[in-house]
Amino acid sequence: MYQQMIFVNLCTGDLGASKKFFTELGFTINEQFSDDTTASVVISETIVVMVHTKEKYSQFTKKDIADSTKSSEVLIALSSESREKVDELVEKAVAAGGSVSGETQDHGFMYGRAFDDVDGHTFEVVWMDPAAVQG
Repeated sequence: MYQQMIFVNLCTGDLGASKKFFTELGFTINEQFSDDTTASVVISETIVVMVHTKEKYSQFTKKDIADSTKSSEVLIALSSESREKVDELVEKAVAAGGSVSGETQDHGFMYGRAFDDVDGHTFEVVWMDPAAVQG
């Protein structure tokens, strides 16, 4: 059965630092689709983050490339299996050189935190109580 995928393309100022950051979060690099200008970061079977050097990224757009340390161009939200896993991923991100972004959101049935990667891209990590979703 066909399963649709999402490929999030991001620009980095330091490809080596980005690869190190994402592998320290527990994600893997798919070397088949990586080279000295791009890293294919496997988040899950259906989510891949393609991290490109500025030169490579500029081949895909005619628009100015946002400086993600100064402005927001995208918010990437990742679901998590538990509140503890939300905290675990954010703590790994901070230990790997990222930073906490914003305040913890705790609504009982939904819990979320966010971090910025080494280039300033914001990742929101969210857990929702399955009973609340089904009800």
